Amino acid sequence: MSENNNESTDEPLAVYPANGIHDFYEVREPLLIVEDVSLRLGNKLIFRDVNLTINNLVRPASGIKQGQVVSFFGPSGIGKTQFSFCLCGLQPPTTGRILITKDEVPVRYGIVGNVPQDYILFAHRTVFSALMLAATRKYPNKAERKDKVMSLLEELGLVDKVKFYPKELSGGQRQRVSIAEQLLSSEHFLIMDEPFTGLDPKAKRSVCDLIQRVSVMDELNTIIIICHDIKPALAVADTAWLMGYQNDEEGKRIPGATVVGIYDLIQMGFAWHKDVYHEPGFIELVQEIEETKFG
Repeated sequence: MSENNNESTDEPLAVYPANGIHDFYEVREPLLIVEDVSLRLGNKLIFRDVNLTINNLVRPASGIKQGQVVSFFGPSGIGKTQFSFCLCGLQPPTTGRILITKDEVPVRYGIVGNVPQDYILFAHRTVFSALMLAATRKYPNKAERKDKVMSLLEELGLVDKVKFYPKELSGGQRQRVSIAEQLLSSEHFLIMDEPFTGLDPKAKRSVCDLIQRVSVMDELNTIIIICHDIKPALAVADTAWLMGYQNDEEGKRIPGATVVGIYDLIQMGFAWHKDVYHEPGFIELVQEIEETKFG
């Protein structure tokens, strides 16, 4: 897969009018396939029978390099973090497989970037030094590596922080540096763990703007947000997954969580809107997911 291939040449699997959007969008090749994935740790079945797909979404008329943003919800302790470890190649599933990139290769560590909640950075390295190190594998040529680093710093508004150490950065700046590190070292895929935790409404909107900005840097950029804060995560996503438990015919809980809801936010008219909070039905959807999640 070429790093500079911003426009897919694959034929669309389907073409749809985007509800509430003034252009059409195309569903193209799968970028991530989760096939019959289950995870057992010791004697406990964490999750089971998970089947999910993220396709490349293209908006040819808009001129936007539209990436993919998926929000992943579920109660605390249900297995979202363990599932993210499987997606990152850190935890092999007990059964099933995860295929990733346009070439549908088995996931392995390093393909999917992971931005943890606490934005772990090298305390002894400046922003520039840390990003140059992160980009070494993908860009072995030093001149090209420097160009990539500086270009990304400019896009993320961090050019004036190149000589700063992590302790000199704000929380939002550390988050952007962590995102930059993962984009420079992984292959278009990014998992963000609880990016809205502890933020006020204005700061949450800023993080939504950041996620949207990163998603349109490249058509193949694919961001998965693991989150408890449903409203901002839905506002920036095109798809939402909900993990929960199911009951058998007698009303008893079936061991192991699974995906109990998939929401196509494009067809619902909520994706790619700057003012989605005021779209009819959006708050009702937030409430529906909250009730399903905690019900």
